[in-house]
Amino acid sequence: MTMNKKVPTFTNSSARDAVAITPNDGADLAKYPTKGIYVGVAGDIRVDLIDGTAPVTFKDVSKGSIFPVAVKRVYATGTTATDIVGVY
Repeated sequence: MTMNKKVPTFTNSSARDAVAITPNDGADLAKYPTKGIYVGVAGDIRVDLIDGTAPVTFKDVSKGSIFPVAVKRVYATGTTATDIVGVY
């Protein structure tokens, strides 16, 4: 089944949805792209960006922050941040 994924429009609007993310090396997020990623516990996040840049590791992302990236996968390998939530 092919899903039509839209690249999000980043505006000043607030997020309208949020889903907990379990990092996974073998599967894209069930819902993507994200508008951002909330990080509950600081660390590195290894992701595939929606534009095809894959993979990239963002180092030492601060706890309690919403990191404004449009991603389709969050990897378990290379991700040390926890309590990750995708915002949409």
